[in-house]
Amino acid sequence: MQPFIKRLNDLEEQITTAFSHLHIDTKQEEIRRLEADLAVPEVWNNPDRAQDMSRQLAGLNKSVEPWLTLRAQTTDMKELLEIGDDSMAIEFDGQITALEKEYAALKKELLYKGEYDDHNAILRLSAGAGGTDAQDWTEMLERMYLRWAEKSGLEARMVERSAGEEAGLKTSVIEITGPYAYGKLRSENGVHRLVRLSPFNSDNLRQTSFALVEILPDIDAPDEVAIDDKDLKIDVYRAGGHGGQSVNTTDSAVRITHLPTGIVIAIQNERSQLQNKETAMKILRSKLAQQKIEQHAASISDLQAGESANWGSQIRNYVLHPYTLVKDTRTKHEDRDAEGVLGGKIDGFIDAYLESESVL
Repeated sequence: MQPFIKRLNDLEEQITTAFSHLHIDTKQEEIRRLEADLAVPEVWNNPDRAQDMSRQLAGLNKSVEPWLTLRAQTTDMKELLEIGDDSMAIEFDGQITALEKEYAALKKELLYKGEYDDHNAILRLSAGAGGTDAQDWTEMLERMYLRWAEKSGLEARMVERSAGEEAGLKTSVIEITGPYAYGKLRSENGVHRLVRLSPFNSDNLRQTSFALVEILPDIDAPDEVAIDDKDLKIDVYRAGGHGGQSVNTTDSAVRITHLPTGIVIAIQNERSQLQNKETAMKILRSKLAQQKIEQHAASISDLQAGESANWGSQIRNYVLHPYTLVKDTRTKHEDRDAEGVLGGKIDGFIDAYLESESVL
């Protein structure tokens, strides 16, 4: 039985290290706090806030429970070994192997070492050069990420969406919630380039299109990224749109400019001016946090003015003609199943990026 005991001791040690690295104890305390807050009836007087807290609680539970289960199963296995005998060796070997495989699957979370990796994410898509083709490409990317989120068990909520005149999208803002949403998606931050035969060109010529993908950590707590009110310029205006019930008929759209950096966030899709302002401020905090990472700044006040350099950082090529290939320019990871990738099969690219940052 000694070899089995050693394997379990090694596994137990690895689990303990993971608990420390992933701050499982701290997350358990946060779970207890959220459960207590949600148990107070008055919290539901603000349904939006209560729902945000509920989503946060669900995300924490989804992140913590597999590790608690694995630790409990490992402890139970050690107790079984104490009362077992050699006749059960094959059974013990199978059960311990299963625990080791479970740990191998969970330990991918150890790759999430960034400051905001455990946060939810805000995905911003913007069409670049290429006219209607670029706008169509932006909508293709939106579909790719929505399908990836669904397959990954993450929730996606549309925040803002601006359609193109002929087809596709000019911009799209989506909130992705779930365990390590930002840590998983931050590898997607940058310019995505598409090469294909244009469906919008009468000569069916090959067209190159660009779209900017911004991945922002979802900063929900105002004190996490402090913004001085004097640094803000807030404008209220009448929302535009193609018509229909979702278009505001009052001056409820909000545009917030962060004067020191020149960042502008405009939101019009929420139901009221207050909600538009809250959403715009949330996205601004997230954008500032992302720029702090990009510029290696010690604080928000140290950020430099000007747009992010994202438009100059092409990270991935999607070639649909004359051959099919999706290739990451940073990790060199590639996949010839372009249709599968555009259908949400991007975990290979995400894993390759995380593994290039850290060797476990």
